[in-house]
Amino acid sequence: MDTLISNENNVEKEIKRRILACNRTYFAAISLFRSRLLSRAATNIVLYKTLIRPVVSYGAEEWTLKEKEEQALLIFERKIFRRIYGPKYEYGEWKSRTNRELEEMSKGENIIKWMKGQRIRRLGHLERIEEDRMHKKIFTQELERTRRRGRFRKS
Repeated sequence: MDTLISNENNVEKEIKRRILACNRTYFAAISLFRSRLLSRAATNIVLYKTLIRPVVSYGAEEWTLKEKEEQALLIFERKIFRRIYGPKYEYGEWKSRTNRELEEMSKGENIIKWMKGQRIRRLGHLERIEEDRMHKKIFTQELERTRRRGRFRKS
């Protein structure tokens, strides 16, 4: 899958594309998620982490996320968790799980924290590779200045 890059460093469209791709991935694997053999929520979380999360986070090491994009990713993840854990039966009626309950079930781990960990992992990789590799040259390159620093004044 290719990555959509814009001149303004806006990843909003890319995140929307990734979320749509993850929905397709989830529904393609719905038989696994609903299987009686794999019905435990812990197994389904492992399926989520191995099948769906890599699709949404492909290339995320280079993304600069704004609050809006982080919220879109968190909403998507909670939607998947609600499907995995299902509703709860309380006081004679079925209720959807709250965000707080989902956070407690996932022990505070979410997709944004995982992506930030991936960025740090990528940074460590860049620090360890040889100096003559293109990735390292781009990472350590100093930008040339073409104009003076400070305000530009017309005379």
